[in-house]
Amino acid sequence: MASSASSPAFRLGLVGAGRMGQTHLRALEGSTDVTVVAVAEPVVALREHVEGAFGVQGYSSLDEMLDAGGIDGALIVTPSDSHVDVIAKVAQAGLPMLCEKPCGVAPEDTRRARTLVETAGVALQIAYWRRFVPELQQIRDRIVSGDFGEVLSVSCLQWDGEPPATAFRARSGGIFVDMGVHEFDQLRWLTGQDITAIHACAATISEEPNVPGDAESAHVLCDLSGGSTGLVSLGRRLPQGDVCWAHIFGTRDAEECRFLWPPDAEAAFLQALRLQAESFARGADGTETDAARAEDAIAALTAAETASQALR
Repeated sequence: MASSASSPAFRLGLVGAGRMGQTHLRALEGSTDVTVVAVAEPVVALREHVEGAFGVQGYSSLDEMLDAGGIDGALIVTPSDSHVDVIAKVAQAGLPMLCEKPCGVAPEDTRRARTLVETAGVALQIAYWRRFVPELQQIRDRIVSGDFGEVLSVSCLQWDGEPPATAFRARSGGIFVDMGVHEFDQLRWLTGQDITAIHACAATISEEPNVPGDAESAHVLCDLSGGSTGLVSLGRRLPQGDVCWAHIFGTRDAEECRFLWPPDAEAAFLQALRLQAESFARGADGTETDAARAEDAIAALTAAETASQALR
């Protein structure tokens, strides 16, 4: 559980010290509720860097870190196609875990993960950090209260400053799995509606050698179960840098929310990651929170899979 004036901080073991793992470390430096005390990373240079920069105990493998003990839960930040194998080991150790999205690269991966944690009796939270952005939480509250009237359409847009490494893209599951799952989860969470149909298109323009199955930009139009529509816009290259924003159109009101935008994009991102980890600490004992669970990850991956099939 999260700390209070009389309880210590929740101790996390980080699995994976790459770019995103180090981002989580930076996000949690200011938290009094959650602290990363150990990291499992087989790449020596990465492990030594985080040991020196963040003062954590490094281990060359997940097994070694689990055997050492001294952690209350695990934060999984390994490549997407390794998520389920890591979850299996952490679940066997009886620890709750916060797993970076998308929890595998296909719906059946997350279904397997769900079975593993249910059998072990441990909590699994999926890292859909948009749920912890204060501006988006306010919009969701306005939707629930009826301030917008009937919701006609919600647009969720995510454009990155530049593509990740080709090797990462080749293992990521493609733009809809790597990026789009955030928007699909955000659509469902904001509106309280399920995605019932998908229509997808992608640009064929690329400034880098083409990565099969991973377009540099793509769009998805979604039918939602409550009669609304959703638009998902994704891009891997934007000169202004990483941006995320949303548009809500209702019968009574409309709003644009630039919740991740230069020059304060990184600060907003780090804040959401910290709030997410603190929510995980509160829910590690099974307490219900508004965080994404396996069922939400399955829904997001199902939408991503359907969008990929629509392009083919």
